[in-house]
Amino acid sequence: MWKYSAVVLLLLLMVRCNPPAEQDVLEIRRVMEDQVSAWNRGDVEAFMQGYWQSDKLTFTGGKTKTVGWQDALDRYNRSYPTPEKMGQLEFNDLNVELTGGGSAFATGEWKLLRKSDTLSGRFTLVWRKLAGNWVIIADHSS
Repeated sequence: MWKYSAVVLLLLLMVRCNPPAEQDVLEIRRVMEDQVSAWNRGDVEAFMQGYWQSDKLTFTGGKTKTVGWQDALDRYNRSYPTPEKMGQLEFNDLNVELTGGGSAFATGEWKLLRKSDTLSGRFTLVWRKLAGNWVIIADHSS
């Protein structure tokens, strides 16, 4: 009986120390931190690694909707052709909510600090865990 109790206690401690939900939120936050680092070193393609590499990826910004990973990459490259235009990216007021079934959404503020100006807005990101990795499948930024 004591062996059974010890095993149950050990399993409970393992789950308590690193609950799967908390781990998923940390993984999503890590992807976003990696995106900030990539952006701030001027590497748009590395920034895009946080997005689902699919023709079904959707990005909505302003009055425009872009569908597909390559089209989203092309849009970023057109809008931010130089490191000066890219500026330094910050994410603030970040909230990540798991919705179950390997999906989540994140909301927050984006800010681009540039020499000439500062741009900012809000975002909602829809996340899905695919092949063990969290990726953005839909981005709505304003």
